[in-house]
Amino acid sequence: MGQLILVRHGQASFGAADYDVLSETGWEQGRALGRRLVEAGITPTAVIHGSMRRHRETAEAMLATAGWTDFITAADPGWDEFDHVGLVSGHPDLAEGADHAAVDRRRFQEIFEEVTARWTAGEQAGALESYADFLLRVRTSLERAMKVCGTGETVLVVTSGGPIAVVAASLVDPTCVDDQEATARLWARFNTVAVNAAYTRVLVGSTGARLLTFNEHPHLGEDLLTYR
Repeated sequence: MGQLILVRHGQASFGAADYDVLSETGWEQGRALGRRLVEAGITPTAVIHGSMRRHRETAEAMLATAGWTDFITAADPGWDEFDHVGLVSGHPDLAEGADHAAVDRRRFQEIFEEVTARWTAGEQAGALESYADFLLRVRTSLERAMKVCGTGETVLVVTSGGPIAVVAASLVDPTCVDDQEATARLWARFNTVAVNAAYTRVLVGSTGARLLTFNEHPHLGEDLLTYR
């Protein structure tokens, strides 16, 4: 049996011109995760990350303290987050001309949950990736990662909260895979509690994948615990 470890990226730069950059807290979260995995006796045979900068930087921070040397690394854009920036930008509180400074993290989370609920229900039109396409993309990347995770091997995947929630929802209740509405309900519950630089473990065997743990973060003290 092999093991996939899905890592959510460290804290990105909320409110900055470029969100897709780790904050100083995000870099320290990644370094703390690297130390934690080494303490747990984990040595990966492969490290996969999405194509976003925050994924790559989290992997770099983690590897800087882990000291692993003998592994394969690869980028897979299928593990990228959905375009939440594009989704929330259409909200009146975040549209062009609105007072963005009045939107703190708590208000942003409220807006995020509101617009993603509409998106998962299929109500968001335009050029954005649909929720159905997002599910298919992530599940396809999960299948690819499983194929390189042999018996006794560990594959680390650095991604975002959205894709991790897709995997968790699909594995907790496989019967909902063909029911987008049921998947969306589970997905939202997992996605809203995902911790930056937390990790989720998936066992891979002859009968497929099984969720072992979700959102582990014992390596993060109060000063490093963030959700966005």
